[in-house]
Amino acid sequence: MSNNSKEEININKVYGEDATLSKEDFIKKYKVNENGLSHSQAATRLKNLGLNEIKQAKPKKWYNYFLESLISPFNCILLGIVVILLYTDVYLPKTPNYANIIVIAILVTASTLLDFFEEYRSNKAADKLKELVATTTSVIRAGKEIQIPIKNITIGDIVLLSAGSMIPADLRIIEAKDLHVGQSSLTGESDSVKKTVENELPFNEIDNLSDIDTICFMGTNVISGSAKGVVIKTGDNTYFGKLSHVLTTGKPKTAFQKGIESISRLLIKIMLIMIPLVFLLNAWKHDVITAFTFAVAIAIGITPLLLPVILSSSLSKGAIRMSKKKTIVKKLDSIQNFGAMNILCTDKTGTLTEDKIVLEKYLNVKGEDDVRVLKHAFLNAFFQTGLKGNIDEAIISRGLENEMEGMENKYKKVDEIPFDFSRRRLSVVVSDGQKTQMITKGAVEEILSICTLIDYKGEVSKLTENAQEELIKISKSLNEEGFRVIAVCQKNDISGIEQFSVSDEKNMVFLGFTCFLDPPKESAKKSIEDLNKAGVRVIVLTRR
Repeated sequence: MSNNSKEEININKVYGEDATLSKEDFIKKYKVNENGLSHSQAATRLKNLGLNEIKQAKPKKWYNYFLESLISPFNCILLGIVVILLYTDVYLPKTPNYANIIVIAILVTASTLLDFFEEYRSNKAADKLKELVATTTSVIRAGKEIQIPIKNITIGDIVLLSAGSMIPADLRIIEAKDLHVGQSSLTGESDSVKKTVENELPFNEIDNLSDIDTICFMGTNVISGSAKGVVIKTGDNTYFGKLSHVLTTGKPKTAFQKGIESISRLLIKIMLIMIPLVFLLNAWKHDVITAFTFAVAIAIGITPLLLPVILSSSLSKGAIRMSKKKTIVKKLDSIQNFGAMNILCTDKTGTLTEDKIVLEKYLNVKGEDDVRVLKHAFLNAFFQTGLKGNIDEAIISRGLENEMEGMENKYKKVDEIPFDFSRRRLSVVVSDGQKTQMITKGAVEEILSICTLIDYKGEVSKLTENAQEELIKISKSLNEEGFRVIAVCQKNDISGIEQFSVSDEKNMVFLGFTCFLDPPKESAKKSIEDLNKAGVRVIVLTRR
C-alpha cells in the first residue's frame, strides 16, 4: 500500500467531525437508539445502502478458466509449432499434409480440457463452500444482543466489541473499557492504539489516522478491553474500502509453475539456436524449402509433445483422488506443492481435537477437588460481558450441573476489567450486598504474579516461594496429563474503589485451578503417524 494513496484520503474531512463530537452530541445528531436498530430498520437500510462488503474483482467466467488452461507455456510452444506447420505442411506442398497439425491439436485440446474441467469444477465447489462460511459479529438489534454475519452490518447498528473481535465496519465508540486496537493492517504500526469515548485532539488538529481516538476502523482488531460502537460507514465507504482499489496482491508462483516456465524457456532457446543452425547446414546441399522443413522437423522432434497431456492427466487424477478425501484443489499446479511438503503446520483446537472443551476438574492449592474454586470461576464466567468462549461456557455448564443457577440473583456485578492478550487474565467485581470481591481467572503464571496469599479450605496464608513452586508443579503435572489449566484468585479488601483498573489486580488470594480437556479426534493419531512415515514433520501452532 503506497503512502501516496493514504494521503489522498482527507482524514479530517471524512472523519474529523464524527471523531470530535462529544458522545451526547453524536447520539443526538445521528439519533442513535441505544436499544439498536429494529429488524425492519436494518432491513430497509441494507436494501438502500447494500451489504457491508468490499467490492472485489468480478468472478471469473468459464471462458476465463479455459483461456488460462489454453495459454500455458508448453501449449504456447506447441501452438507456435502449429503455425510453422501450416506454412511448411499445408501452404508450401502441392498436396497439403495435416497429420502433424492434427496430432498436435489433439494433444493441446486434451491437456487444455483436462486442466479446464478440473479447475472450473473445483473453483465452483470452493465458491459454494465460501457461502457456507460466514464471519459473525455481536450487535444489538431491537434491544437484544444477537450474532449476525458481518456483511449484514448496516449504518446505525450498535456493535459489541471484546478482546479478539474484528472491527466489522467503521465505528464511533460510545462506550469503552480499557479498549486497545491493533491498526497495523492500515498504518503498519505494530503497537496497539487506545480508543476512548472522547477525542484528545480538536477538529482542526486531526491530520492522520493516529490522531483519531474515538473511531475504530474496518480491518483492524481488538487487542484488549471491551466497547460498544455505532456503525458510521460500511463497505466501500470505509477507510479500508477506499484503500482497497490500490491493493495489488498477486499470488506467488509455485515451484512447479516456475519449473515448467524454466523448461519452456530452455526449449525455446534450443529451438531458436537449432532451427537456424540446421537450416544453414542443409541449405547449401538442398533447396531452401527442404532445408527449412527439415529444421522444423528437428524442432518438433526435441519438443516433448505428450508432456502437457501427461502433466494435466496426472494432476487431474490427483485432484480427483483428493476430492474423494473431501479436499478441494482450486489450482492443479498446487498438487505438486503438496507432494513436495516436508513440514506441516497445523493448529490444535478443532483440527487435532474435537473442539468440545469440558471442565473436568476444579482443584484447590493442594490439588484436591474443591467446589469453592468452581463457585468463584462460575461467578467470573457468568458476569463477564465479553464474548464468552468455550472455557466460559464449560465453566457455566459445570456450575449449573452443581446447582449454582441461583447465584446470578444473589450477586450483582459492580465492575469488570476485560481480558487482554498481554495480561492473559480477566477480572469481575461482584457484590452480594454484604461484601464486595474481585474474582480473577487467567493463565497460571499471570495469576501467580498478582497473588501474595493462598487459600486452603478457608484458611489464608502467605504465598511463599516454596508454595509457589508447589503450585507450578501441580500445574505442570496437569498439563502433562493433557489438561488446559486456568487459575482462579480473589480478594475482598476493595472497599472505597469507585472504578477498577488493571492496577487493582494485586495482593490477591490464590484459590486453585480449573482443568479443561479437549479430547483429540480419533483420526488424529493415525494421520500424524502417516505423515511422519511420508517424511512430513508435523508442527502444532498454539498460543500459550
